[in-house]
Amino acid sequence: MTGQNSDALLARMMEFHPKIIDLTLDRVWRLLAALDHPERALPPVIHIAGTNGKGSTQAMLRAGLEATGARVHAYTSPHLARFHERIRLAGTLISEEALTDLLDECLAANGTAAITYFEITTCAALLAFARSPADFTLLEVGLGGRLDATNVIEKPALCVITPVSLDHQQFLGETLPEIAGEKAGILKRSVTCIVGRQQDAALDVIEARAAQVGAPLLVHGQHWHVGIENGRLVYQDDKGLLDLPLPNLAGPHQVENAGMALAGLRALGRLDGAEAAVSRAEWPARMQPLRHGPLAKRLPQGRIWLDGGHNPAAGQAIAATLAAMGVGRIWLICGMLNTKDVAGFMAPLHAVAHHLYAVSIPGENATLSAEATAQAAKASGIRATTADNVEAALDAIAAQDPGAQVVICGSLYLAGTILRGGNS
Repeated sequence: MTGQNSDALLARMMEFHPKIIDLTLDRVWRLLAALDHPERALPPVIHIAGTNGKGSTQAMLRAGLEATGARVHAYTSPHLARFHERIRLAGTLISEEALTDLLDECLAANGTAAITYFEITTCAALLAFARSPADFTLLEVGLGGRLDATNVIEKPALCVITPVSLDHQQFLGETLPEIAGEKAGILKRSVTCIVGRQQDAALDVIEARAAQVGAPLLVHGQHWHVGIENGRLVYQDDKGLLDLPLPNLAGPHQVENAGMALAGLRALGRLDGAEAAVSRAEWPARMQPLRHGPLAKRLPQGRIWLDGGHNPAAGQAIAATLAAMGVGRIWLICGMLNTKDVAGFMAPLHAVAHHLYAVSIPGENATLSAEATAQAAKASGIRATTADNVEAALDAIAAQDPGAQVVICGSLYLAGTILRGGNS
């Protein structure tokens, strides 16, 4: 025991590798062996990969499974406010004491060997899950799939591949088929995989990989269908039809995320949790209304939403959500990382944005400057201005439009800053 808190231990873990991301499984296998292979002792695993919708689909699966009485572990990344959000043990976020003990143990087992932050913390999560009784383990891929640190489960109970689009090209490949190939790397022989709506180029790769390894697929539009009819969510597969409330998570895209969760519940024999899956799921920074805290007080007559989406598909989802909500004139406050397709994110927002205030992301070395973000917005036809920070942007908006409708968007890191500031 070092006596250090989890923040200090996590900071030490950042020092074991010169890169934040270095995709390979060699270091993970080495540490898992030193920890006596916790990945072999997990409750049945649902492994989730994809570009967009992983977190929301996982949240719906968890809500549905827990409604059936199941105890569910869940692993997700990145966190928004505190690292503890990444590890949920049988429904409860991991405690500070349990986390520090796990991190201490993993640090001791790893010694001074090279390992990335995500790899060693994933091993800590797997160790926690192996030692805590539960009925299911929801395991969200961090990046890609084939070489992701979570891809160490020999035979999951179920796999899920959410929609695949362009993101993280510097690690996963420049083309959609290349990226889909990385995502399809989670497929395992004889393990059913739920496949969300895909572009043809991505689906072709997923289907080819499934045929190669012998993984049965349940594909959106082929084996199951989901949509909205008369203000209700309707899900149908060859075993029947479900008529359910619309998802409580905002946005038309959440209907298809719900479809993946429902197909997963059907495959797991837990469809009695279907209504809870769509009506009880909670997932922060996905068109999350901010009703309390310092930011809401700056705009008491208006409304603020927070969304961490940061790639072209997320821009399309935000635009579609706002159009469906019919909220009228929209002000955007946007901060992004310089590793993202900023133009691709901005392009769909032109149709809904009245004006955009560009900010940099506090404390992030990879932040795109406010000036560069504003220029990208202008290139997409959006009127844009820079602001020193989110608070200054809100004040400027409030002075012009006291009842403004505002969306803060562009990065999960910006969203984390907002939530750590006591906004909810």
